[in-house]
Order: sequence, then structure tokens, then C-alpha cells
Amino acid sequence: MEIFDIIGPVMVGPSSSHTAGAVRIGYVAGKLLGEEIKEAEILLYGSFKDTGKGHGTDKALVAGLLGMRPDDYRISESFNIAKEKNIKITFGEARLVDAHPNSVELVLHGVNGASIDIIAQSIGGGKINIAQIDGIDTNFSGEYPTLIVHNLDQPGHVSEVTSMLSHKLVNIATMQLYRSFRGGRAVMVVECDQKIPDDGLKWLTKIEGVLKVTYFEGA
Repeated sequence: MEIFDIIGPVMVGPSSSHTAGAVRIGYVAGKLLGEEIKEAEILLYGSFKDTGKGHGTDKALVAGLLGMRPDDYRISESFNIAKEKNIKITFGEARLVDAHPNSVELVLHGVNGASIDIIAQSIGGGKINIAQIDGIDTNFSGEYPTLIVHNLDQPGHVSEVTSMLSHKLVNIATMQLYRSFRGGRAVMVVECDQKIPDDGLKWLTKIEGVLKVTYFEGA
């Protein structure tokens, strides 16, 4: 147990789950998109939908998308800042089933054409879980350098990723494998102890059968 787990996050706002966690969700989602945001559709679920506005959850999510951290004094002004940056923000209700009560779906579009659909959960104490990316289940916190590889479900992709990481002297902390169905689309989520060099990431994008490579250096 770390001291952070006992005293909670350093934050601006009334609730670690509804405010600090929401900021971290927006921050991680924006980094996973990998470029400046042009448009964000924010779909709230459960407690986020019912009581989030009073806790500033809506402003906190937008603040995170803008790159703010939970202790940023500008969180309350995030709507105005997004407007100044010509970022289109819309809110709605997420159609999720049996999801965590503090859940949100973020559909993001970037200025250079990138897009990503993320379902995330604020699980308490400012901690979060990225539960789904582009329709495939995942399970990671965003606290470590995280590599996400979308690929066709074919033999060899796992060994190619792990070999690259070994060559770059990057140690794997956790690895999770998901697929839509046998022979369909698959996702690798690899949390690492070190940052991954750019040339390693670029090499992965050129592998036949790799559809998308997303990398987040950790919050």
C-alpha cells in the first residue's frame, strides 16, 4: 500500500471518484487518441450521469481531455477553454449494461483524423480503469507506460511485440490479451516498467496484420 492509497489524490474538486478520477479518465483518453482533439462525445452512465454535474464530473472530464491533471486550478473553466480551442464537446447518456456506476464512454476524433472509442471507470480514490477500447474489452489503469496493439487474431503477433520490447530493454509489468472472436480482431495491452522508444513503436505499425498501435507513457 502506498501513501496515496491512504490520503487520496491531490486534487481540485469535491470528490475523488467524480472529480479527480474523471480528470484522469479524460487525460488518459486524450493521450490514447494520440493527437489534439477536434471533437469529443461524452456519454455518462450511472452515478456519473445522475449526480456528476453537481460534483463537476462534466467539467473534470473535459479538463482531462485538455491535458489537465486533478490538481489544476483551471478545471472549473474547462468548458470555456475547450471553446477557445474550437473543440466541439457534446454530452449524452451511455447505453451500457451492468457497468460500474461511475462509467463514461468517450468517443474522440482528432485534428489529423484519428479516432477512438473508450469506456472507462472511476473506481475510487482517484484511480481509474480503462474497460474497453474500440469495442474490445480491456483492463488497465493508465499508471504505467502502456502499449496497446490492435491486430488480426493470427499466430506470431505476441512474439513480435515481446521481442521488440526485449530488444529495446523494456520490461513487461503485465500483459493482457483480448479478441472479439477466433480469427477476428484482437488487442494486446502491455503495461511496461520503462518507456518504449519511438522507433520500436514505428516498427510495430509496419507489421502485417497489425491494425493500430496506441501508446501512453503513463499518468
